[in-house]
Amino acid sequence: MSTSVIAEIEALISDAAAGPEAPYLETVERTLTDGYARALALEAEQLRLERRLGEVAAGIAEGDRDAVEEISSISTRLRDATRELRELRRILVPLRTLAAELRTA
Repeated sequence: MSTSVIAEIEALISDAAAGPEAPYLETVERTLTDGYARALALEAEQLRLERRLGEVAAGIAEGDRDAVEEISSISTRLRDATRELRELRRILVPLRTLAAELRTA
């Protein structure tokens, strides 16, 4: 799981809550953009994995015994991508709010 964007978002939110020195709007907006880009990449990964899962499942129906191991691997990767996307979406909300506050300040 790539947590660098999530860690950066958490740091910005924590810094903003910790004191009067607010993060620069440019930094918040860049991080927000990076977060949305990562979310889009994760959504694309989910779609690709779901499509592959269907292809491999069809292989099992045709008697491909190696497909079982691949399905397990794909399922794990899909679960991890879904978990990261959920966490990223959750943490983007307060960052979006922070950006709006900085724009109006």
